[in-house]
Amino acid sequence: MTQFSLYTEESGTGFPLLCLHGHPGSARSMGIFAARLNHRFRVISPDLRGYGKSQTKERFEITQHIEDLIRLLDQREIDRTLVLGWSLGGIFAMELALRYPDRVSGLILVATAARPWGNHPKISLADNLFTGLAGILNILRPGWQWNIDQLGSRSLFRHLVRQQTPAVYHYLAREAVYAYFKTSRQADQALSRAIESGYNRVPDLPKLTCPALMLIGEFDRHIAPSASLETAKAIVGCEWATFDAAHLIPWECPEELLERIEQWLTVHPEMVRSAS
Repeated sequence: MTQFSLYTEESGTGFPLLCLHGHPGSARSMGIFAARLNHRFRVISPDLRGYGKSQTKERFEITQHIEDLIRLLDQREIDRTLVLGWSLGGIFAMELALRYPDRVSGLILVATAARPWGNHPKISLADNLFTGLAGILNILRPGWQWNIDQLGSRSLFRHLVRQQTPAVYHYLAREAVYAYFKTSRQADQALSRAIESGYNRVPDLPKLTCPALMLIGEFDRHIAPSASLETAKAIVGCEWATFDAAHLIPWECPEELLERIEQWLTVHPEMVRSAS
């Protein structure tokens, strides 16, 4: 297996917290977690292989992300870490815990599932038209209310976000556009091959022994809430919470989400011990 070095953003000190983005995504997408949690954690946010600044022209399989992440931890001499994963990043978080249980002290899972399915409606020509126009205008003038009301709320953005607010559209302009254009064809293809193979780790989830928290968008179209709940119920002792949001919960309900995470961290001090 070809070794691959990941571009990584790191901040804070303390027990390590590995933050894993989704598809499309990048370390920048996880900045909202780093900004809030780096006062108590050493937050490590990599661009996964084929994303952001970790570009490659070589074909790879989605399983290679796991080995990339273990190598990243080894390079930093981290024997054990808390892992936070959003969407596809949550799948990688669970894979890490299943394959390397001694390396993972706890799981924070956001809008994800071990047997993912969605309920996204059929995309129309009008959807694509409104999305393109809304996206361009939002780049030029992020968070413009007229654009949100007239175009954004009628575009595919309505399936990504429940909260059609200027704050959310600022995140779309700053982070989502970058993530979209910096997600490689190789990453797209690796994910497509994994989906076609019928990914399902639910039967293995009872093997997990670390604490886990699942955070669910009640109106998520990309990973259905029922899929996330199935995963949560399969993990022994997993706690879960739902939010008035779709797939982009951290950008729609940042305060509520982060407060719930901090509450959970407080009642599970056993996850955090000195890293070697």
